[in-house]
Amino acid sequence: MSIKTSQEGQIQTITIARPEKRNALTLEMYQALTEALRGAQEERSVRAVILTGEGGCFSAGNDIVEFVAAASRQDPAALAAPTQFLQTISTFTKPLVAAVEGDAIGIGTSMLLHCDLVYAAADAKLQLPFARLGLVPEGGTSLLLPQQLGHRLAFELLVKGDAVSGERAAQLGLINAASHSPMADAQAAAQSLVALAPAAVRQSKAMLREHQGELLQKVLLAEIEQFAARLSSAEAQEAFSAFMEKRAPVFSDI
Repeated sequence: MSIKTSQEGQIQTITIARPEKRNALTLEMYQALTEALRGAQEERSVRAVILTGEGGCFSAGNDIVEFVAAASRQDPAALAAPTQFLQTISTFTKPLVAAVEGDAIGIGTSMLLHCDLVYAAADAKLQLPFARLGLVPEGGTSLLLPQQLGHRLAFELLVKGDAVSGERAAQLGLINAASHSPMADAQAAAQSLVALAPAAVRQSKAMLREHQGELLQKVLLAEIEQFAARLSSAEAQEAFSAFMEKRAPVFSDI
């Protein structure tokens, strides 16, 4: 199974476990992540959740082979599983803490914006290379990143697609801290959260998010619609082909 769950006390850990593919996400893995989050939501004994990756990598993003197949089918329904996952993580009511090592690419970074606390290794790599793949922002990033960073930094990350280290991400306020031991820090943070009054914690989180909750859901769906359209574009197909052939894409003739 590429998604693992375990519970210790009142903390559940969800681990993306496909290290041989740098934890790249397949449609089945999206479904499993959604089910794990929903299960944690319903389980009364769980008061906090840690999200992490196995093998020194958080997630390299979407499985490019599946994306090539989706583009060739021109099937927007292939994005149903990612959409359900994004809707689930963005409305998750319990504290969600992320521990990040290695790469967090594309959705690997997008999902961090929906976590309440994020600890990443100083040398972790966070990147949103959408335009480089002929695609557009997803995961609510077109709303959340400009709010957090302003237009210019958001443009640098979302359009120019520059990678940032865990250290710079902490400086920008994208994560809580660059850490020598992200998992240990995430566990300590989760332990401190489960010691608090659980209903007060959940209500406080809801209050922090309620003012733009409806807007975020509209943005998520609008992004997915535009993302789906871009999957079948000539630019995206050239970018995917270049990725598979390990060459630089050529967009000049498109």
